[in-house]
Amino acid sequence: MKAKIQHMLTLLFVCWMALGFAQQTTITGSVYDAEGNRLPGVSVAVRGTNVSTLTNAEGQYTINAQVGQTLVFTYIGLQTEEREVGQRAVIDVNMVTSTSSLDEVVIVGYGTQSKRLLTDNVAKLTSSDIAEIPSPGFQNTLAGKAAGVQVMQTNGKVEGGISIRVRGVASVGAGSDPLYVLDGMPLINRDESSDAPQNPLLTISPNEIESIDILKDASASAIYGSRGANGVVIITTKRGKRGRASISANVSHGISEPTRLREWLSAEEYMELLTEAAINSYGEEDGRAEAEWLFGFLSDGADWRNGQYHNTDWQGLALVRGHVSDADLSISGGNENTTYFFSGAYNNTDGIVRGNAMERINSRVNVTHEFNDRFSAGANLSFSRTTIDRISNDNAFVTPLQAIAQPALSAAFLDNGEPNPNTLYANFLLQDRHAFFNTIVRRVSGKAFAEYRFLPNLKFNTDFGYDLYYQTEDSYTGRLAPFQSTNGEGFATSVGTESYITSNYFTYEQALNDIHDVDVVVGMEYNHARRRFQSVTGIEFPSDDFQSIGSAAQITAGSSTFTSYAFLSYFARANYSLMDRYLFKASIRRDGSSRFGRDNRYGTFAAVSAGWVLSEEDFLSDSDVLSFLKIRGSWGQSGNAEIGDFASLGLFGAVSYRQRAGIFPTQAANPFLTWESVEQTDIGIDYGFLDNRISGELDYYVKRSDGLLFDVPLPATSGFPTVLRNVGLLENRGVEFVLNTQNVQKDRFTWNTSLNIAYNKNTVKELPNGQDVVIGQNILREGEPINAFYLLEYAGVDVDNGDALYYVNSRNPDGTLNRETTNDPNAANRVVLGAPLPNWIGGFTSNLVYRDFDFSFTFQGEWGASIYNLGGTYQSANGDYYDNQTRDQLRRWRQPGDITDVPQARLYGANGTAQSSRYLDGASFVRLRNLNVGYTLPSRITQQVGINRLRVYFAAFNLLTITNYKGYDPEARSDASSTEASRGIDFYSAPAAMTYSLGVNFNF
Repeated sequence: MKAKIQHMLTLLFVCWMALGFAQQTTITGSVYDAEGNRLPGVSVAVRGTNVSTLTNAEGQYTINAQVGQTLVFTYIGLQTEEREVGQRAVIDVNMVTSTSSLDEVVIVGYGTQSKRLLTDNVAKLTSSDIAEIPSPGFQNTLAGKAAGVQVMQTNGKVEGGISIRVRGVASVGAGSDPLYVLDGMPLINRDESSDAPQNPLLTISPNEIESIDILKDASASAIYGSRGANGVVIITTKRGKRGRASISANVSHGISEPTRLREWLSAEEYMELLTEAAINSYGEEDGRAEAEWLFGFLSDGADWRNGQYHNTDWQGLALVRGHVSDADLSISGGNENTTYFFSGAYNNTDGIVRGNAMERINSRVNVTHEFNDRFSAGANLSFSRTTIDRISNDNAFVTPLQAIAQPALSAAFLDNGEPNPNTLYANFLLQDRHAFFNTIVRRVSGKAFAEYRFLPNLKFNTDFGYDLYYQTEDSYTGRLAPFQSTNGEGFATSVGTESYITSNYFTYEQALNDIHDVDVVVGMEYNHARRRFQSVTGIEFPSDDFQSIGSAAQITAGSSTFTSYAFLSYFARANYSLMDRYLFKASIRRDGSSRFGRDNRYGTFAAVSAGWVLSEEDFLSDSDVLSFLKIRGSWGQSGNAEIGDFASLGLFGAVSYRQRAGIFPTQAANPFLTWESVEQTDIGIDYGFLDNRISGELDYYVKRSDGLLFDVPLPATSGFPTVLRNVGLLENRGVEFVLNTQNVQKDRFTWNTSLNIAYNKNTVKELPNGQDVVIGQNILREGEPINAFYLLEYAGVDVDNGDALYYVNSRNPDGTLNRETTNDPNAANRVVLGAPLPNWIGGFTSNLVYRDFDFSFTFQGEWGASIYNLGGTYQSANGDYYDNQTRDQLRRWRQPGDITDVPQARLYGANGTAQSSRYLDGASFVRLRNLNVGYTLPSRITQQVGINRLRVYFAAFNLLTITNYKGYDPEARSDASSTEASRGIDFYSAPAAMTYSLGVNFNF
């Protein structure tokens, strides 16, 4: 009996072992990053066991596991992935950036730091956040992705200037753009256009960017001293990884359309409106005669009385379908000593505004070599060439968007196909056919760097960077173009700016007893930049076949300038961590600049911050819900040096009087001139719940800009109208909230979302002598937002006679406003009504992957801003002008008792056309900024043809806009001026482009 029992137990044991052996299987596969590059060094482990391995140099792994067990893939800075073992012997994994962001490594200037131990506020975006968005400017890809960061493109022109505001506007008279740093090199970011502003950073291709870190608070940006007041955008380009060579390519093509079109009166409706307006102004007989003369002129001989008139769609001629083509190729790899990254990119964009296009080529080489355990060196080098077909600014009659002022009665073309010269205003089609305006930008930037490690904990870095921005502009206006009274006019400019920078710094890192961590950086930096500009204008050309300045018979103008500036800086930063839970940081920078007065040439900028990781404490460490909790606070100072190169000096200019040379004073000296100083306090919380599947940030900040630069009036006896001085105080106060969630983390299904929303209140605190500064429709006034709108307040229409009414808004004896109305705008008073900057901005991003399909989108929103449609005084003018009118004129007042907001039509009557809140509108919007749908072919198919990964995708940009703004686009602003005040003005400004694109990317 005993023998039988032993036999049965032995049999059961053998069966159990056989069953276990049958379930044990060998799994192989490859691990890729978001762009399809193979990832070496990824940890692959079987959950609940001690079985683990690492991917090799080619991103491949082999591991033994049982069916039903789970493989866990982890890599610093990337989201942990899990895959259940089934019947498949091959499991490939694509890893993306960690949604929680707690383990990300951020670039903090002259070094890096783990986000978990960071005491500053830094927003990080990776290449996956900006990839495959069909926009030529990389800044557009940032919109809605970082809390408190507002991205604004001036208008829908392909080269349109882009403004980024980090935590509001921090300056009145100096620059408001952040400092851009590319691989440690501060970039030249000066708009050099002689006409409408353009984006100098169009020269950077998104395909070469690895990550973008935005330093938002003063503790983070103080290490950049006098240049960090508006925040710092640190761009890091891609580098090679150890392993076999990887080839990545992307090709896409798309079409673009205006995000929005407006409705205009037809020819018949226009004639009805203008006839009525003329009769209301001149009576029945004279009014009809005036209207009939106008219609005859506009119809240019057509029998308009019998309905044989044109009905030209001028808007359709100005705004056209555009095209966008992108192609890029990169090769990266390396061995134990050398890594390399080579890339090339091509972009060709035909804009949505007729005559506007861009073509760009980029190339980049990044190489790093480790000579031994102590010494390594490398170089980054890039070149780009950007060609832009330009059109005039929004205030020029020959710009395409001003064509919407042309009545539909006028023909666009003659019978022979030539543009019609007999239109009410200049026919932009003549300018398009008989003139050109071309800009070419060539940019070379690079850095050579070396690192030597004296001791295991002490290293020295030396960098030398160079940035050359060289731009030429050529234009020619032929004799058949509008406003051309000479036999052709040519214009040519060239401007070259080059910047040299050398940085040398020591880094000491020490860990003591596993509880103390110290990181110290000490160094110096020198930056010298030079700019040379020259231009020449000529007229009287032999014919329009000769279009270069050398063919001009007469040179009518010419100029040239040479400027330079230099910065000399010393900086230090120390980080201390106790038990990875008590965090301290301090930094200081001493900056000297040639731009400021001899008595204030140097400035010191300091910052301190601290953090406490509460989740590491015993009373929270065992929580099943709370994964991470950190409280942090910071205080710091930074400066704003973005003013003219010689703003502190007394300047003289050359003058010619009766062909005799002379000089005259042009600028008063101010030896006490110094930087605008920005002081910022930040209190924040970083949190994570449920194993960091829910994570985010909450921040409150106060940002005060002191010593604002203003042109202060001088007595006439001084010989100068003004002098630049440091007077004034501006405050930004706000809250930022970020929520990241990993909603689903399954074997073949993942879904992550990220929400950010920020509130910012901007207030002018002090002005010179407390006096208001009025700039057109805007005002600087103590207690109000910067550049608030200062307008007459429109009160509607008198129901009895159709008069436009305005609130008087005078002050009563008790201090209240007189809310009586008047039909005389000169009897009314201007008041503050809204501001051009939003109170709230936000974004929502969702990324979903199901099997081989991926789907992502980003919504962006702004709320609380106002926009003034300056063109509305002509476009919605109650028949006051001959311009074509918007369709709101169909609800105009016509008879006593009519209740409407559109006054009676009166030709030349100025009934309601005064600049007032009638043309002020809300600029709030929600926009589907980008959408991307892709499908990755299974590797078993692609590897048969030697392709590691192949993905096809559909991408869209500005796909949907929800807004109550009646104009073209709530983000569009006039490019006739680049001042901060003009950012709230819409004046014949082109809407943003909506782009649809199909593409394919693959990796070998």
